[in-house]
Amino acid sequence: MEKIDTYMINKIFTVPYFDRMISENSVPESFSKCVKRYIKTENATIGEAISEIYHFMDCEYRNEYYYKNTILNQLLIKKHDLYNTAALTELPIGDSKADFIMINGRGVVYEIKTDLDNLLRLENQIKDYYKVFSYVYVVVGNKQLPRVKEFLKDQKVGIYELTASGKLICRKKALCNKENLSYEAMFQVLRKAEFESILLKHFHKLPEVNSFQYYRECQKWLERVNIITLQKDVMRCLKARTLMLVENKLEEKVPYELRFYAYFSKRINSNYQEIDTLWNARMEG
Repeated sequence: MEKIDTYMINKIFTVPYFDRMISENSVPESFSKCVKRYIKTENATIGEAISEIYHFMDCEYRNEYYYKNTILNQLLIKKHDLYNTAALTELPIGDSKADFIMINGRGVVYEIKTDLDNLLRLENQIKDYYKVFSYVYVVVGNKQLPRVKEFLKDQKVGIYELTASGKLICRKKALCNKENLSYEAMFQVLRKAEFESILLKHFHKLPEVNSFQYYRECQKWLERVNIITLQKDVMRCLKARTLMLVENKLEEKVPYELRFYAYFSKRINSNYQEIDTLWNARMEG
C-alpha cells in the first residue's frame, strides 16, 4: 500500500477528525480522497463510506483505532458492562501512555502492539503501568503473538490476540502484581480535585501551606495512606471520569465503527443524534 493511503486512514480515524466533520457539517478534502481510493458504492452516504473504509482496515490495515474500537466493542460492551465499567485512553503514566484502560472493581491496562509496531518500548511501558495498575494485558495480532509470548513468558502480563477473523481471544491470563506500586506515579495521574478528595476522605482536611509547596505537601500526605488503599481510591477517581449513564445507550444508538469515537469525544457527550446526522448524510449533493 502507498504511504499516503495509510496516512489518510490514520488521520481520519481519530476523535478530533470526526469532531471536526460533525462541528463543520462538511466533508474534508482528505476524507473525499480516501473515499475515492477505497469506496466502490455510488452516491454513498458518509456512513457507508466510513463502513467500507473500516472494512478495508479490517482486511488490510489494522491500525491503533481499529484495535481500540475492537477492545471497546468486544471487551467493554460485550464482556463487561458499559455502565458499571469505565474506560480511559492515552492516560500518561510515568514516561508512557496507556492505550486503553478499563476500570470496574480493579483497573486493567491494555497495551496495543499492532503488526505495524515494534516491541522496543514494551518492557519500560509495562514497568510504568505497574506503578499504578496491578493487571496488564498486551493486545497483539497473529504476527506479533509468538514474539510477545516469548517476551512475556515469565511475567504476570496477560496476552490478547486479535485474530484474523477479528475476534479478541485471551491467550494468557494476567496475574495480579502489586509489587511495583508507586506513590509518586499514582499522585501524578490524579487531577487536583481527585487527590484533594482522597486527602479529605483520610485526613478530613487539606494541607495549609503556600501554593508553591501545596502539591509537594499533598503528595507527602498521600504517602501516609496504605498504598493498596490508595490504589483503590485512585481507581475510584479514574472510574468516575468516564462512567456512562444507563440511559446513554451507546451500543444501541452508535454504529459499531464509531463507538470508540462516541465514547471518548467530549464534543458528543452522549448527543448521538449528531453522529446519526453525519452517518446518513450523502457524500454528494
